[in-house]
Amino acid sequence: MYNRRKTRVVKVGGVAIGGSHPISIQSMTNTNTADIEATIAQIEALAEAGCEIVRLAVNHREAASGFAEIRRRVTNIPLVADIHFDHRLAIASIEAGADKIRINPGNIGNHTKVAEVVSVAKSRNIPIRVGVNSGSLELDLIDKYGGVTAQGLAESALRNVRMLEGLDFDNIVISIKASNIPMTLEAHEILSPQVNYPLHMGITEAGTLYSGTIKSTAGLAAMLTRGIGDTIRISLTADPVEEVSAAKELLKSLRLRQFGPEIISCPTCGRTEVDLISLANEISSRISHVTTPMSIAIMGCAVNGPGEAKESDIGLACGKGFGILFAKGEVIRKVSESEMVVALLSEINRLEKEYLG
Repeated sequence: MYNRRKTRVVKVGGVAIGGSHPISIQSMTNTNTADIEATIAQIEALAEAGCEIVRLAVNHREAASGFAEIRRRVTNIPLVADIHFDHRLAIASIEAGADKIRINPGNIGNHTKVAEVVSVAKSRNIPIRVGVNSGSLELDLIDKYGGVTAQGLAESALRNVRMLEGLDFDNIVISIKASNIPMTLEAHEILSPQVNYPLHMGITEAGTLYSGTIKSTAGLAAMLTRGIGDTIRISLTADPVEEVSAAKELLKSLRLRQFGPEIISCPTCGRTEVDLISLANEISSRISHVTTPMSIAIMGCAVNGPGEAKESDIGLACGKGFGILFAKGEVIRKVSESEMVVALLSEINRLEKEYLG
């Protein structure tokens, strides 16, 4: 489908990223890491939603202490410590059991401090994510390229990777993020042929739930369909669980991962003679527990409805006050509008039971 760029494999706890492994989903807690109970509750919610790697801000000593206790109590999902400026926090996080650390070597301090972090990470076999953001690009690269540019971002990432390699360290993941989609895409196209490390991708500071989801998926889809990317985060000014939901839908829509049902529903038009919008929304809200991959078509008229319904695992083609229910291309029965929700849910549950055996 997509000619995915082959990278080396890096292990983050029990999750392998890169190579031919599935593109993994990440998010980040927005609690104060020193607030242990609140942070654990959010990690549990993220894991329940399908997040596979969780990152926590470790920005002061209290957060480092909190991270250590959280790591002790959370064992079902890899935890990444996000560090800026203070190399001692990176070392403390590694020693506390972080599965990966995220640093920008350019702001972590001088070469000696970076070497200290690398030494501890190497002794524990812990990967380092080199994170470069447009908002913190080195001043010399801004001067060199006349501002924040794709070339500058790629050069910054490569410079920092070479710094780690010079310390005999290659357990590396790279991320380049900007809020500008064309710049982010160009930076990845410049960098990716020059390295074989896994790439963590996202559109940083994408925005609120609605606009940020659109912006993130637009940028990530452009890169993923070019075969670039091994793990993703959709960054939203919203509940982090929404990031996970959006990432799952993105990967599912590109046929890169399978996460439960896919609803195929028409946009409605003047031919629609049932309350299709309410129907589709209700079905969507009531199948969040379903894990079986299946396609569910909910169609509003006779133009595309029967064809889409027949091609789906379960389908409903609606007419005026009624619908024809399909399963695996075969007509099951005709149902009234008032019966549609119950009939669809019954077929969905039946198919899941068959799948699970």
